[in-house]
Amino acid sequence: MAARSEARSRADAGQAAIACPVGARADSASNDTECTVSTPNPAFRADVLAGLSARPRAIPARWFYDRRGSELFEAITHLPEYYLTRVERSILSAHAADVARLTGPGCVVVEFGSGSSAKTPLLLSAVDPSAYVPIDISGEFLRESAAALAKQFPELPIHPVEGDFMHRLELPPEIGDARRLGFFPGSTIGNMTAAAAVDLLRAMADTLGEGSKLLIGIDRIKPANVLIPAYDDAQGVTAEFNLNLLHRINRELDGNLPVGAFRHVAQWNDTEARIEMHLETTHDVAFTVDGHPFAISKGKTIHTENSHKYGPRDARLLLRAGAWTPVAEWTDRDGLFALILAEARPVPAAP
Repeated sequence: MAARSEARSRADAGQAAIACPVGARADSASNDTECTVSTPNPAFRADVLAGLSARPRAIPARWFYDRRGSELFEAITHLPEYYLTRVERSILSAHAADVARLTGPGCVVVEFGSGSSAKTPLLLSAVDPSAYVPIDISGEFLRESAAALAKQFPELPIHPVEGDFMHRLELPPEIGDARRLGFFPGSTIGNMTAAAAVDLLRAMADTLGEGSKLLIGIDRIKPANVLIPAYDDAQGVTAEFNLNLLHRINRELDGNLPVGAFRHVAQWNDTEARIEMHLETTHDVAFTVDGHPFAISKGKTIHTENSHKYGPRDARLLLRAGAWTPVAEWTDRDGLFALILAEARPVPAAP
């Protein structure tokens, strides 16, 4: 989510995950047996085995997003507690014309981490682009989203790219040398440590090129009583989303984790200015993954996600460190969230 994706850094492009039934609950044992894969993803295997062996235990949040995880995240964005999508959409609706004025017509919109592209039509309608390039590591979900947008914008060339945007990517040759406007909504940048976020921003600058612009959503620091419910909703959808990671491990890596022995935990870490999601054991457990034995005692956790929040100055400093110079910024009335437009410029040498 904002790392969750709010976004999302997706699972590896080579994943072979098969979609689970939309109605299947993450606490259903059938999720582990009815949805199988023929070829385990080696990167997923490596991250899981390393993460379960580490202390503290942690598995990268990008592995949330198999097909079922992507569907659950879409459900999360519609929850009343999850203010991020609602507030960001309102800011974009109010200021899309300003973005268009600052970027000019005819640019190529390149969206990093396209999900349902729920906010994308607002931007495309305003900026009158020459093409749209959604990039996502969840290939099936990407293609479905692109197809839905093609129905809304039948005259717009759409070129989906399945890939990991954490690294420089080659954009489709069909877009030529047109100016690029990157779009990274949802405060997905918050899922990363500061160092990883800077690396990502620089990779985006390399992908888009000098002189390109980036419209990025960044969630603001706010009271914990507002933040925590957004990551621990009353309906339990976020808990299901978190627990689905264990089902994925069982399905794809021949695991036998007792999913019912884990509970979803969301907490605010004030020192690190982030929401953390964990899976906590309710009693001692022992299990295997890909033939490797593991044991976790009661009350210990697997750290599954961070969602960093930024003050206004922090966000601008982060962008500058990533080779982006802020040129405009918009927030909602309550200052919950910010949309920042930045330009890729060379990082100046220290004076």
